[in-house]
Amino acid sequence: MSNEAQSDLEKKILEQFMSGKNLFGEGGALAPMLKNVIEKALEAEMDAHLDDQERTKGNKRNGKGKKTLKSRFGSFDIDTPEDRQSSFEPALVKKRQTILADQLSDKIIGLYGLGMSYRDISAHIKEMYDTDISHTVLSQITDRIIPEVKAWQNRPLEPMYCIVWLDAMHYKVKVDGRIEHKALYNILGVNKEGYKEVLGMYISESEGANFWLQVLTDLQQRGLEDILIACTDNLKGFTEAILSVFPKTQVQKCIVHQIRNSLKYIASKDQKEFLKDLKRVYRATNKQVAEDELLNLEEKWGQKYPVVIASWQRNWEELSQYFEYTEPIRKIIYTTNAVEGFHRQVRKVTKTKGAFTNDMALLKLVYLATKNIEKKWTSPLQNWSLTIQQLYIKFGNRIPLDLAASPSGGTPRRGEQSDRV
Repeated sequence: MSNEAQSDLEKKILEQFMSGKNLFGEGGALAPMLKNVIEKALEAEMDAHLDDQERTKGNKRNGKGKKTLKSRFGSFDIDTPEDRQSSFEPALVKKRQTILADQLSDKIIGLYGLGMSYRDISAHIKEMYDTDISHTVLSQITDRIIPEVKAWQNRPLEPMYCIVWLDAMHYKVKVDGRIEHKALYNILGVNKEGYKEVLGMYISESEGANFWLQVLTDLQQRGLEDILIACTDNLKGFTEAILSVFPKTQVQKCIVHQIRNSLKYIASKDQKEFLKDLKRVYRATNKQVAEDELLNLEEKWGQKYPVVIASWQRNWEELSQYFEYTEPIRKIIYTTNAVEGFHRQVRKVTKTKGAFTNDMALLKLVYLATKNIEKKWTSPLQNWSLTIQQLYIKFGNRIPLDLAASPSGGTPRRGEQSDRV
């Protein structure tokens, strides 16, 4: 390069650098240099590929093809060497590879996991890296995590979880060209150290004993042997299914859901007074007092609202399990607030989506959201050291003896702040 040409190049580099233009993108001063380095590297790979053994097979060079590469430095075209038998597999820029830098793919997956649409991601990448990426390419990039999602769904679980919450989120999913409503059931557990963990997520069009039997069998096959307390909404067929797989599990139905469902059938003029009377039931000091208040509730409201009273009586055993515990544990298990709180965080990510193209598209996004949420679960539940001792008194040897002697929870394992339910 002549001194004049070098001076012009240096001037162009300085001008583009000062103006903030991408030096490696289209029109960038250093783009020809990057293109030249990549093409020389590919030529060297082709020379190594066409060794004596390949040439005895009749293989040789067969011209060049063209490819547009997208990277965090911008987009640029390169010439790619080709061989007659199409057996050349370059390592630097693989066949059908259009994204040069894995850093860009990681950024795309990260943005997708935060709930950004393909359109917004494409605009962001264009603005930051001067690179155009189609929705098809973006979908292909996010599909890279599918094996990771499947591996996570089938990962081994701990043998015992102290408390497990189950609840559903509802989404629209395209099936054979039409929109269907599907439920995504998430299972949130607390292990013996008091840390929260999403045990699994399952998509179903309808719930029932058969569906829950499949879910619980899957958990069992992944190593789960025992659940102390399962907290659920009034899930159809769940109690029958869980007792067939984990017969010692104590089922506590969500009081909050029961109250909400009850108020749907109470006239608005009666709701305030009815709720005042109902509070005496679920906020009673013990189960005996609660049952006396339930009888009072029936006597006062039974004739006017027999369906509501019958629902409380029919589900009473599973609604009243929390009375066996002290107030701190009652607050943890008498409602599904823990999993509902998790769902609120997931919805912040999924709210921008109308209908998902398929089940896996839904699972991909919820999985990425879950991994981001779990990063914040760095400490055991508040006062877990006291909670686990009370659970040991109740469940005995179903909790490892060493845990009873030295319960964890006093010192956070992965953080400094306790994580409230």
